[in-house]
Amino acid sequence: MASHRRPKQPNRTRVTVLTATAAAAVALTSQAAHADPKPTKKEVKAKVDKLYEEAEAATEKYNGAKEKQEKLEKQISNLQDSVARGQDELNDLRDSLGSMATAQYRGGGMDPSLQLFLSADPDSYLEKASALDQLGSKQSSALKKIQTKQRTLAQQREEASDKLKDLEDTRKELGDKKKKVQSKLAEARRLLNSLTAQERREMAAEDARASRNSEARVDLGSTASASQRASAALGAAQSKIGSPYVWGATGPNSFDCSGLTSWAYAQAGVSLPRTSQAQANAGTRIYSQSQLAPGDLVLFYGDLHHVALYAGNGQILHAPRTGTTVRYESINNMPFMFGVRV
Repeated sequence: MASHRRPKQPNRTRVTVLTATAAAAVALTSQAAHADPKPTKKEVKAKVDKLYEEAEAATEKYNGAKEKQEKLEKQISNLQDSVARGQDELNDLRDSLGSMATAQYRGGGMDPSLQLFLSADPDSYLEKASALDQLGSKQSSALKKIQTKQRTLAQQREEASDKLKDLEDTRKELGDKKKKVQSKLAEARRLLNSLTAQERREMAAEDARASRNSEARVDLGSTASASQRASAALGAAQSKIGSPYVWGATGPNSFDCSGLTSWAYAQAGVSLPRTSQAQANAGTRIYSQSQLAPGDLVLFYGDLHHVALYAGNGQILHAPRTGTTVRYESINNMPFMFGVRV
């Protein structure tokens, strides 16, 4: 007799596991089908170059905050020295006034004018009365000096306190800007590390060739500098060709963009502001590339975050960005804003 028992139903837990496994497999297959392809070397380079540009813009803001910090530290130090000297002067004035009061007290408890009136010697009376008037005048003058010195010290202390608060805010701002630069550079390194070792070597070789070729093959023409200081500044910068770009550096062995231009002009005896934005106001602006002369400053990008030295014949000399060295480059490789003749 045939069995009419039903076939055994699969365990509920087993069905759930099988269903979940199948769903996961479908999801993984779908993700694999729609996953973004690995970026090419060209795409990575474009992203890295953009990050380096953003890092340089952040660097100039960092440089500005650092310059402000240094100025505030110097001002605070001068104020603190002035307050210390003023306090010593105030103490001397108080000691002097105290000596006058002590001298009067030692003359007796009677009113000084009454003591003189009772003097038996008229000539002595007149002499002492004159001295008393003079003493009163000295006391009055000393009191006025003390009051003036106290007001001055109070103002200086208040100013120093305000600057100390400003310095604290500036140091925080400096730290924030430093983190921003480091974040951009870290992201650039992460992208570069996504390339193969061979691709990274190829990119490094391209940068190296750009630096070597700019030095060996550049034609600067024969245009003369507008001044001896501009010529001297360009000559100083040319002596640093091949020096590495380091953000925040002002030489003499490494530079960022404004660090190079400020260092170069310092060798010519000219003090330039620290940042590219401030250097944009360091002289007469020139809006036509055809009117630029060797040694003029050249500003790039809408926010003026990059500065270079014009070298002649459409070439600039600058510290480009992280991973490069001081080198010549075409002025047309970046958006030109204007030149500045110092």
